[in-house]
Amino acid sequence: MPVIEVTNLRKRYGGRTVVHDVSFTVERGEIFGIIGPNGAGKTTTVECIGGLRRPDGGRIAVLGLDPGRDRTELRPRVGVQLQDGQLPEKLTVREALELYSSFYADPADWRRLAGDLGLAATHGTRFGKLSGGQRQRLSIALALIGNPRLAILDELTTGLDPHARRDTWQLVEQVRAGGVTVLLVSHFMDEAERLCDRIAVVDGGRLVTVDTPAGLVARAGGEQRIRFRPATPLDDRLLTDLPQVRAVTRQGSQVVVAGSDDVVPAVTAALARNQIVATDLRVEQSTLDDAFIALTGGQP
Repeated sequence: MPVIEVTNLRKRYGGRTVVHDVSFTVERGEIFGIIGPNGAGKTTTVECIGGLRRPDGGRIAVLGLDPGRDRTELRPRVGVQLQDGQLPEKLTVREALELYSSFYADPADWRRLAGDLGLAATHGTRFGKLSGGQRQRLSIALALIGNPRLAILDELTTGLDPHARRDTWQLVEQVRAGGVTVLLVSHFMDEAERLCDRIAVVDGGRLVTVDTPAGLVARAGGEQRIRFRPATPLDDRLLTDLPQVRAVTRQGSQVVVAGSDDVVPAVTAALARNQIVATDLRVEQSTLDDAFIALTGGQP
């Protein structure tokens, strides 16, 4: 049985529909991502899954239960970290962990959890004094304090610097390694590509597709790009005549060549035959950013 089953979910605010007939499943042990631009309906969808909002149509099952009707039974099984979650500024890390532990009949050992998440040295620190990365670690700890089988993490790394973001990614991978299924909401494509086993792409409240990160890139016509500066003048026709090349463009002194998976050896061989040295050469693979734009026509 899937951990989450969403069937034809619909949600309206006033006369505006923000989630249109969205359907997907999340399997046990997955990190399942929902990606899309701001306002795409991602947070509304997970709030319905977490029982925080009542859908206007469709069906949701979480661990075989209805998150609205069976909220009391589901609460200890589902941990939720919501976007922009805040605690009182003067509450210490210890006080927050002890408070949340009191909500559950069989909570995790908060001291061990804090140690595992790198919070051991912050027990006496007030929430208002924590760094952005420490706040995210505390958010994850509070989501896991009840020993949940499912963790819902919404826009986990918004506002964090690159180092803190990567530390947080490692924490999410640790959560999954501990046997917890993760539903991760993000508008960062690199984050979803790094962490997720499968991804639901949503745009304008509608589900575009569900696939693995690699599958999304491939289905969107993934290609390779080569960037370099020719040391001597280069006639573009030398490269455009190659069957592996789709396009050649110029960006100042830089040449950008896009093409199929074997475009790199074809281009480098052509340059070598004509004794043209390529300086500052860089090879770029298509990414989830490229796939998202191709699938939705929008910006991530």
